[in-house]
Amino acid sequence: MKFGLFSHLPWPEGTTPSQVIHEATEQLCLAEETGYYSSWFAEHHFSRYGIGSSSLVVLSNLAAQTKTIRLGTAVLVPPLHHPVHLAEDVATLDVVSGGRLDVGFGRGTANYEYTGYNVDPSESQERFQETISIVEGLWTTPDFNYEGKYFNVNQANLVPPPVQEPHPPIYIAATRTFATLQYVVSTGHPLICGVVLDHDDGLDLCNRFVAMSEEAGYNIPISAIPFFRYLHVAETEIEARKNAEPAISWTMDMTDWRRSIRLGSEVNQRLENFRKTRTSVPPTYDYLAEKRAIIGTPEQCIATIREFQEQGIEYFGCNFDFGGMPHDTVMRSMRLFAEEVMPHFQ
Repeated sequence: MKFGLFSHLPWPEGTTPSQVIHEATEQLCLAEETGYYSSWFAEHHFSRYGIGSSSLVVLSNLAAQTKTIRLGTAVLVPPLHHPVHLAEDVATLDVVSGGRLDVGFGRGTANYEYTGYNVDPSESQERFQETISIVEGLWTTPDFNYEGKYFNVNQANLVPPPVQEPHPPIYIAATRTFATLQYVVSTGHPLICGVVLDHDDGLDLCNRFVAMSEEAGYNIPISAIPFFRYLHVAETEIEARKNAEPAISWTMDMTDWRRSIRLGSEVNQRLENFRKTRTSVPPTYDYLAEKRAIIGTPEQCIATIREFQEQGIEYFGCNFDFGGMPHDTVMRSMRLFAEEVMPHFQ
């Protein structure tokens, strides 16, 4: 079984962006040292939910700090990029990292991220597919030409080309939109399953993808799908809950808050004010700990991950760094997981 990291690079009040990046770098170096296979970072804009607005820049720094661990984007949001520039930046990062890059694409979650870029969210599906087609074409085709609804490319040659041939591995996220799932299947690339789905919904999505992939003739197995979960492990169940409950509550509150915003963003407002005036109720900690996260002792984590393995999951992504959990607590959890959980899946 392969184990990776995943982070939104959350920026809670009371921390600084430089602190967030510095701590993420230390976590990545620990992951490489202790045997994790990969580390994935999200792209988000205008929000404390995640400061990976230039996630490829972040990953370039992380590539310089490491030697062997694979680096991933989960996800880049193609509709918010010019496809030629995106193809160039990703190919350059593949060169910088020595061919350690995995590229995840997705449509994103918050409408105000599109609004901030003056992109109509109703165009997101078309822009998403067109941009990915151009990026992949530039990576693989000399004198590439493309005539689309939003972009035209005239006899372009990508410099530098990516190190990996024919290009870095591509993964594409789908969550609840069937049209996106159909598109992922049609590309012949693996799905990414993110942390926003409950366990059962995530497994159902993976199984539907596998069945549709087989029908389409690509036959991508469930074992090829990176399956991401919130995860925290501690010596005792009481300690695990004490550490994880405020962090996952912050994450759910931010998710709910972001959904309520259409213009601007929450970044210069206070979360406590939203909590006092909100009209919706987020999932409880007990619900999340049972249905969407893995939180507990090493033995509890082993048992739950074993259940996923029995369903065919072989690429498991751990979101240790969520909701502003203290850095030393995240590092202890990562180390304990590597020492007490991962050896059971070798």
